[in-house]
Formats: sequence, structure tokens, C-alpha cells
Amino acid sequence: MTDDPLARLEATVRARRGADPASSYTASLFARGRPTIAQKLGEEAVETVIAALGPDPAAIVPEAADLLYHLLVLLADADLTLDDVRAELARREGVSGHDEKAGRGTA
Repeated sequence: MTDDPLARLEATVRARRGADPASSYTASLFARGRPTIAQKLGEEAVETVIAALGPDPAAIVPEAADLLYHLLVLLADADLTLDDVRAELARREGVSGHDEKAGRGTA
């Protein structure tokens, strides 16, 4: 088992795919589908922003944990992994953020 809590969480999330939705919150998210998973991710992103704007920086931590968890669920639902995200980050390394965004052709 790895010492990386994100890798362990990713493995746990993946193990819950196809599990009984009554037995696991994660399994229930998978059962409800990607629109629900994406909505939950958005809700957690907003809660993270709200915490970031509050007076206590420590309040960001639990919200960030929830955000990362829901991102891992979304990635798993799309058959993507943290390694896919790591590869994208590695591809962007050394590239200006402005240049990278312009290269995507999106606003």
C-alpha cells in the first residue's frame, strides 16, 4: 500500500464502482451518474471558495479535501486517473500559463 493518501483514496473510490449504492456514498454517486457527480464537484468547489473568502484559512482544508474526493469520483467515472492528470501537468511544465491556455483555443 502506498504512503500517498490521494493514491489510497483513488484506489478506494475505484473499488466502490459497481458496489451496492446502499452500502457506500461513493457507490451511490456512481449509481446516480456523471451529471450528479459533476454537480457535487461544483458544489464542493463553491464551498471551497466560500471558505477561502472567510476569516479562517484552516477552514479551506476540509473543503479542499471534499473537492479532491469528488474530483477523484469524477475521474473514475470517466475512466481517468490521477496519472492522467499528472501527465497533463508534466506536459504543461515549463509552459507559460498564458501560452498554454491560448494553445487550447478556448476562452
